[in-house]
Amino acid sequence: MDTWLVAFLFVGAQFSYSFGYEGSGYSSYGDDEDSYAHRYKGTPWCAPIKVKHGQVSCRTPRGEHYRNVMGARCKIRCNKGYEMQGHPEVVCMASKHWSGNYACREIRCPKLTMPSNGGYKCSDGSYFNSRCEYFCSPGYTLKGERTVTCMSNKAWTGGQTACVDVQPPVIKCPSIKDKTAEPGKLTVRVTWDTPEGKDTADGILTDVILKGKPPGTEFPEGDHKISYTVFDRAGNKASCRFSVRVRVRRCNPLTPPDNGYMKCDGDGDNYGATCEFTCMGGYELQGSAARVCQYGMTWSGTETSCSPMNINVGVRTAAALLDQFYEKRRLLIVSAPTAANHYYRFQMTNLQHAQCGLDLRHVTMVELVGTYPAQIGRIRHRLIPPGLALQLRLLLQISHNSFNMVLIDKQGVDKMRYTFPITAAELFTTIDTFPLRKDEMVIQQQAGQSCQP
Repeated sequence: MDTWLVAFLFVGAQFSYSFGYEGSGYSSYGDDEDSYAHRYKGTPWCAPIKVKHGQVSCRTPRGEHYRNVMGARCKIRCNKGYEMQGHPEVVCMASKHWSGNYACREIRCPKLTMPSNGGYKCSDGSYFNSRCEYFCSPGYTLKGERTVTCMSNKAWTGGQTACVDVQPPVIKCPSIKDKTAEPGKLTVRVTWDTPEGKDTADGILTDVILKGKPPGTEFPEGDHKISYTVFDRAGNKASCRFSVRVRVRRCNPLTPPDNGYMKCDGDGDNYGATCEFTCMGGYELQGSAARVCQYGMTWSGTETSCSPMNINVGVRTAAALLDQFYEKRRLLIVSAPTAANHYYRFQMTNLQHAQCGLDLRHVTMVELVGTYPAQIGRIRHRLIPPGLALQLRLLLQISHNSFNMVLIDKQGVDKMRYTFPITAAELFTTIDTFPLRKDEMVIQQQAGQSCQP
């Protein structure tokens, strides 16, 4: 048997000795082994074990000073925070090499997942005992553990961490002052810039929801509620509200005068509205024929009334007599050489039954009967002097020898002449075609004025 094998077996028999004596067992580094090497010349020596971040304890067949001699068995233990890479126990072989590789490497945890809209900072990367602190981008709030630490089991303390958007956006509505309608208008066109939402996380938000009338439209009188709502990508909501108040300057409402009617544009009492007055048949206008609601909310002109028409038959000329009817009344002049004239009697009988229709159409009837100087003129119950009646016939070129009838409009224009009687219906049809009459008919219809019983 070879000498080195005998020695190896002999050494193995010494393992039962107590620790610390020569040939006993495990020992740790600390003494210079080279001073003892001369004792075992020819015995294979392995390279001394040097473990960074760990401790080595060896069991040797030749005493504590021969820990790297052939047959020495060494256990390696890593310091806290380090783990074994290779074999935790190695033996010095006859080849002067240890039986396996060994090293203590720092424990490393899995790389942390970067949270969306955030990040983290670590004191020592992913290595043992490294402390990592999470942070979130502006507008996001941390949910979960703010700090985690890499533990010896290669796991991080704490659970999942995320950055969530819990902060609602901000939206500011415009400030709209009271708006006043312009003259003659009942609405106001109101404009404003559509507000934008601002979110710390998402930035500018232009997709806003409007509730109410949009800008740039006509707003009627009154208060109008407007609101805008905006959502960020996380579903957080923000709203703002404002009011648009439209005012219409108004005068105290006017009422139609007795025995007359009134026609107003707009609402009838708003700033710029004009009210026009017309009297019924047989009445004439006193005061302002038209009044306007002014900025100071007062009416222009003077109060309007309708008084019974006072016809002065004592004027000197026919022209002065006709001027009293200008723009007020239409005239129907009936002339006959004698009261016994058949046409005259038939015509008067027909017209007397249609007096309401004549008044409705603002028609005053003038009768000229007989020949001068025995001539009789009459406007209803007022007698016209013979001389004035003669002037009227001469001015209008009416013959006194035969029946004649002349229809004159409110502007003094000779519209129609008849040499024979006509029915009231025919006369009314003709008058109703006059331009001014059409406007009168609308007003009378609105006022409910008619000849119906």
